[in-house]
Amino acid sequence: METILYILIFVMGIIFGSFLTLATYRIPLHQDIIFKHSYCTKCNHKLNFLDLIPVFSFLFLKGKCRYCKSKISIRYPLIEIFCGISFVVLALELGINLNTIYTYKGIEFILGILYIILLFLIAGIDIEHRTINKGVLIYGILISLLNIIYQYFIVSSFNVNRIIIYLCIIAILTMISTLKIKKNAKNDYEICAVILCIIINFFTYEIGTILTIILTLLIISMRLLINKILDKGEKYNNKLPIASYICIANLMVWITIFLSRIGG
Repeated sequence: METILYILIFVMGIIFGSFLTLATYRIPLHQDIIFKHSYCTKCNHKLNFLDLIPVFSFLFLKGKCRYCKSKISIRYPLIEIFCGISFVVLALELGINLNTIYTYKGIEFILGILYIILLFLIAGIDIEHRTINKGVLIYGILISLLNIIYQYFIVSSFNVNRIIIYLCIIAILTMISTLKIKKNAKNDYEICAVILCIIINFFTYEIGTILTIILTLLIISMRLLINKILDKGEKYNNKLPIASYICIANLMVWITIFLSRIGG
């Protein structure tokens, strides 16, 4: 029965992954992500049910649109699969089964799903547009508050002072970001990236955040080295999707820590 449960969780994950590919495309364009019918981004033809089956539609259609024959990016099924894997890893880490899914573990599972959604949205939008969407960042702050409320009532070792300090930092950074916008500053990307790191800290704590930052720096270094070798001349600035690197690094750190626990 537990095997069936985890298969269902994986299916749920790839369905969410399919929705996230849609959301990362539409949110920057200020398009509706709930009620507007899915369509091909090349020919704008509405997609039917058979075109929207996560992973399998890509395989059946051989990576091409059924209507205009345009190629579909391989990243769509990869995101769906990775999202499904992330959901399963989260369930395994929390020990989700038929007995625990209706306990506080189920609440932690929901909070974890909301957090995974945040990472995928931030990374997807940043890769495409080199920006951290403010609406998605606000969503991250809101789920952080939900996590804080949950920990306050459930976790006995909850550190109120620690949370207050981080919330004050977010408030200060938000004020600075607002002032930059009022002064017609070009970008507040760096401030948003710091806020993202604090949100990550609420879910993976200091050790996870530190490891995420270290891995992010390694990814950036490798990217710059590759650019140097290929002589692309891309410099370390906002052209690099740093927020997406942070999200990817955090997922990698989280999965690695989980696998190390299993190995131990």
